[in-house]
Amino acid sequence: MKTVLFVCTGNTCRSSMAEYVFRDMLNKRGKGKGIKVLSAGISAFPGAKASPEAIEVMKELGIDLSPHRSRALTKDIIEKVDLILTMTHEHKKQILSIVPQAEGKVFTLKEFAQLEGSDILDPFGKSIEEYRKSAREIKEALEKSIDKILDMVEEVKG
Repeated sequence: MKTVLFVCTGNTCRSSMAEYVFRDMLNKRGKGKGIKVLSAGISAFPGAKASPEAIEVMKELGIDLSPHRSRALTKDIIEKVDLILTMTHEHKKQILSIVPQAEGKVFTLKEFAQLEGSDILDPFGKSIEEYRKSAREIKEALEKSIDKILDMVEEVKG
């Protein structure tokens, strides 16, 4: 099974929303069994719940984020996954400083989706509307890149 990893800072907002939105998209396409979807945070406290605002915004999209628990990004995780999609250019840079050999499999989500700008801004501590904005950006980027991600994962399988 191939693995896609989403990365942000604390793994309680953006990367967790991306993980659950992407998993939902895969399930709706009938591809949920072939790809493992994870998320992690560069500065995450392991086991933390998703932020209440992220849970609320995902509920508005029909997705239950309440089971999520944060995971800290490790060198081992970076080395084992097949594709890493980060929320910011800084996250990408930090990953490559830990594991330079990961260069061909680490992209910002917007870069991978070929969208303007490179960062999905952090809504943590901000209004619910900022969470909705981040969720919309994540969803748009995933909709634009899901076929590319599936192709890349299939290519890795082959």
